[in-house]
Amino acid sequence: MVATIPAAKVGLLENEEVTFPPFELAHLLSGEKYGDWRDQLTTEGYYVVKGAIPREKGLEYRDRAHSWQEEFGLGYKRDDPSTFVNEKLPAHMKGGMLHGYGAGHEQFVWDVRCEQGIIDAFAKVWGTDELVTSFDGFTIMLPNRKDVPDVGKWEHTDQSPSRRGFYCVQGLVNLNDCGPQDGGLMILKNSSQLFEKFFDEHGRKGWKSWGPADWCGFSLEQQQWFFDRGCEWLKVEAGPGDLILWDSRTMHYNCLPTGDRDRVCTYVCMAPARLMTEKDKKDRKHAFDNYLGTTHVPYDCHIRKAHEPKIRHETGKPCPLDTGIPRNPRVASPQVLKLAGLEAY
Repeated sequence: MVATIPAAKVGLLENEEVTFPPFELAHLLSGEKYGDWRDQLTTEGYYVVKGAIPREKGLEYRDRAHSWQEEFGLGYKRDDPSTFVNEKLPAHMKGGMLHGYGAGHEQFVWDVRCEQGIIDAFAKVWGTDELVTSFDGFTIMLPNRKDVPDVGKWEHTDQSPSRRGFYCVQGLVNLNDCGPQDGGLMILKNSSQLFEKFFDEHGRKGWKSWGPADWCGFSLEQQQWFFDRGCEWLKVEAGPGDLILWDSRTMHYNCLPTGDRDRVCTYVCMAPARLMTEKDKKDRKHAFDNYLGTTHVPYDCHIRKAHEPKIRHETGKPCPLDTGIPRNPRVASPQVLKLAGLEAY
């Protein structure tokens, strides 16, 4: 049986083939020739927009991220590797991903979102500069750590098997030099255009998600199907201020640094403001007012839980410093309010 249901109710029909209603922009990045970098984004599933932010400004954002981490007073110092341990760092996941502490609403994170080069890149994909942004966090991965638990690679897509065609383009803004040993984004090159075919052959039920509908994990056996069709894992390299874009149908994961350089980046996804429903607008206002984060898709808003302090690795207890309030909260400028979806263009 095949059922067409809203994404929010996907968990109700675990034993049925599920399809979501057609997306009005599903034709994007699905075969049309553009004559520019969008062609690589279409065929290979990713693209590095060089210099979306000038290099020196990108490095300034890196400094602001490290300053944020030092200001907790736990003993972390960016130039002292002996402080690269859990007890001297804010609580994080996967070696440095930061979603607590109101991190997604820090001023420097919003300053990155407001950079014209970032907005222009997303505008080129969507065909409009009237955009809203995700409220995502950022990452500081420190090198040569010995206390990071191995939680696996987490190979996944951020698009449900129940969708057909394009749905979202994701992004991260790289804030330090990121070479082969510096940790970062791993992309299964050319997998985005095979996404639907895989599920046409294997079915659309029984897939696994950590919660939201638009997340799908892949086993090694499932990945082999892609390998057999020419896909290969690629470590994406980038410089400070470069924007890495990838189609949400592209399988990906992140890896830890194996060299001596830190990895710092912010996560940014933007999409047309007109795609928001009235519920999306209401949910986004609640998230904005309460410094809450969202998942990647800006217009189909999946709000992170009401604030709960992150659990510290070394104690197993909630971090008393995680109040959910940013240390340096964003100023609600006119541009911020438009990108937040709280003011009309």
